[in-house]
Amino acid sequence: MTARDPHTAVPARTEPPVKTAPGPAIRPYGAGGSFEFALGAPLEAHEPPEARGLRRDEVRLLVSRRDTGEVTHHVFADLPSLLSPGDLLVVNNSATLPAAVRLDRLAVHFSGRLASGEWLVELRRRTATATAPYSGAAPGEWLPLPGGATLRLLAQETPRLWRAHLDRDVLSYLAAHGVPIRYGYVGRDWPLADYQTVFGVEPGSAEMPSAARPFTPELVTDLVSRGIGVAPITLHTGVASPEKDEPPYPEWFSVSPWTARLVNITREHGGRVIAVGTTVVRALETAALDAHAPGTVRAASGWTSHVVTPAGGVRVVDGLVTGLHEPRSSHLMMLSAITGTGVLARSYEAALEEGYLWHEFGDSHLIL
Repeated sequence: MTARDPHTAVPARTEPPVKTAPGPAIRPYGAGGSFEFALGAPLEAHEPPEARGLRRDEVRLLVSRRDTGEVTHHVFADLPSLLSPGDLLVVNNSATLPAAVRLDRLAVHFSGRLASGEWLVELRRRTATATAPYSGAAPGEWLPLPGGATLRLLAQETPRLWRAHLDRDVLSYLAAHGVPIRYGYVGRDWPLADYQTVFGVEPGSAEMPSAARPFTPELVTDLVSRGIGVAPITLHTGVASPEKDEPPYPEWFSVSPWTARLVNITREHGGRVIAVGTTVVRALETAALDAHAPGTVRAASGWTSHVVTPAGGVRVVDGLVTGLHEPRSSHLMMLSAITGTGVLARSYEAALEEGYLWHEFGDSHLIL
């Protein structure tokens, strides 16, 4: 393995304009590295892969290589053979909450705890299949919830999210009365266990850190036996905006001293730091902002507002395991910061052409 200078930041990549023909139309969206494309229902994963007769690690894996632009097709169980001894996978150990509480006509999605102890919540109107946005709430409104609980709306934090106070402990209340958040592309409820990853030990995510879902205990054992490290961070994910993409809002994260040291040692010795999920990228790149030496991370925790874009590039992340992201999403801006827009566009053209599946129960994408 060739050593490199660990103190060199990875700049934003600049490439020629994306060529979209032949094949599915991948069009630039905005100026920040995101894309517009058509995502039809046949490309949405409507149930867990286990319901389709697959193991978790049998979902498809699209592999994109930044240095050559090559795009290849695999299954997720191939991951150990695609990495090298000395590489480090950084995973999110946040566990998924049963964050949706259903009323007769509304659903309350608990998004995350604030430093004040209040919670961000989204109110959604219940429909025949799932939920839709609801805009009829007002500051000071009280909502009676199942089990005799009361939720008071304090003020709007974003056009979609409210600061709110529940009259009891939120985590224990959700354990008794909540169900996993589900959107219309998933046709029925699935148990909370289907929304957990093998790494999830710190309850707090409103929605599953889904990049890690395909990992199994056997796959992790195989990775470690080949000299590939695994280290955790925590970032509690908030609720998504499936109808209209929005900029990320602050989320709570923690990078431990142990993980920071492993990241720095890996880079010092020429290994690659591979983030498992966009949540991990956000946490590591936040921890790199105020590190003593460029290209390193420090132990850090708190609420992060950092948004990774092509303009800023990445400092410590060398690769990424992720899902396939919706058109126009800010996640695509983050991926463009790692891959460059040309490689990312070719990857998404290939995913569309080959029928890869999107969303939390879908297929995976490895960027190296």
